[in-house]
Amino acid sequence: MERELSLEFVRVTEAAALASGRLMGRGDKEAADQAAVDAMRAVFDTVHINGTVVIGEGEKDEAPMLYIGEKVGIDDNPSVDVAVDPLEGTNLVARGLPNALSVMAVAPKGHLLHAPDVFYMDKIAVGPKARGCINLDASVADNLKEVAKALKRDVPDLTAIILDRPRHKQLIAEIREAGARVKLISDGDVSAAISTAINNTGVDILFGIGGAPEGVISAVAMKILGGEIQGRLIPKDEDLNSIYCKDHLCSGKLLLLEDLVEGDDIFFAATGITDGDMLHGVRYRGATADTHSLVMRGITKTIRNIYATHTLEMKPHFVSKEALNR
Repeated sequence: MERELSLEFVRVTEAAALASGRLMGRGDKEAADQAAVDAMRAVFDTVHINGTVVIGEGEKDEAPMLYIGEKVGIDDNPSVDVAVDPLEGTNLVARGLPNALSVMAVAPKGHLLHAPDVFYMDKIAVGPKARGCINLDASVADNLKEVAKALKRDVPDLTAIILDRPRHKQLIAEIREAGARVKLISDGDVSAAISTAINNTGVDILFGIGGAPEGVISAVAMKILGGEIQGRLIPKDEDLNSIYCKDHLCSGKLLLLEDLVEGDDIFFAATGITDGDMLHGVRYRGATADTHSLVMRGITKTIRNIYATHTLEMKPHFVSKEALNR
């Protein structure tokens, strides 16, 4: 894929962030999600790819969300697979909480693991300095010891990030028993995983069960950043396990980074919607708005932070006149 596409992809996430950010703190997560989807789809219609959504908002019968199998882009080449989360953290936007993102990842056809939303994924992730030191099958205490050794710290210096869910009660207890600090989050495990590989976020390791699609999107970013993520698929309904075993998605198989995303001809883009550990949220300033995005290309390992100022009246396809007049 051409390097110029990186800026095209960030335009897609910027649009979704600008549209959904208008609804921050208004308590309507469905409206915020729909605004992000509509804006993302509109800008995809200007991007020169022949894309197929392989990780999206649902199956085709759930349209108008960006559904699995939907075609995006306006060219025949290159043919690529696209993973999207127009609004990662719908509850975060609705409640005005940190770390909501618009995010997407792109790879050649067949290079992203097909991990539909019928699965959860048990995950562990670390940044580049601790790559090779984690094992999802090892104990929490052993993983923390190895990461601390790699980072030249003591375990009590580490911060583990984990979704605040009842299912993690024992896991949280084990992290605390090992002596590490714990950062609980209500939503947004793409941002959480990637933050382990970004300097100055204060996060060292991710543990716990989150969405499987989010795990694949996170893996694209982690591969470019030089970090590591491992996962294991867990069916939300046990009856589905035998169906998906035919596609090599059997519950219990340890998935390494290369299982989640193959090769290096990959792109990742994200734009902050609310302020977070990695990205600033959207700032509206009357006729203009400011965004902060992260865009990465796998082949060159180039990582760009993009700060943009948008003239809103020039972008009517994702910022409505009604919104401009508020």
